[in-house]
Amino acid sequence: MKKIASFTVDHLRLLRGVYVSRRDVTPSGDVLTTFDVRMTEPNRQAPLSGAAIHAMEHLAATFLRNHPEWGPRVIYWGPMGCLTGNYLIVCGDYEPSDILPLLRETFAFVSRFDGDIPGATPRDCGNFSFMDLEAARQAARRYLEEVISDPEPENIAYPE
Repeated sequence: MKKIASFTVDHLRLLRGVYVSRRDVTPSGDVLTTFDVRMTEPNRQAPLSGAAIHAMEHLAATFLRNHPEWGPRVIYWGPMGCLTGNYLIVCGDYEPSDILPLLRETFAFVSRFDGDIPGATPRDCGNFSFMDLEAARQAARRYLEEVISDPEPENIAYPE
């Protein structure tokens, strides 16, 4: 089988950042842009804990889908299986620079969130107790401050 695009990225050189993972065109002609929101350096830094990224998923997905401007364009937010980041899929043809202000808002929201995590109930979630809000807040704050507040070119373009 042919390797999928995300497995052709050099993870040995990949840094934390925001990258265009792929662009797809639907049968109706809509462009979907998938962003690689990489929060830890693969194979060099510890991945996020499953409980932290699960809490982050609930918070970020809720924030993004309720965003007054971007909400209608958000298709998906969810964790990578390797736990080094998340994928954001939006309707439209975008670059990291287009989405950085939204991601700054999202990670600021997660880093300051206090209260009940949306959807963290037995009725709403299949593993509702597997969440670590404090770890999600810390990871969001670190990513916001160290990476996306003022990204370098290598944090928005995949390594060649």
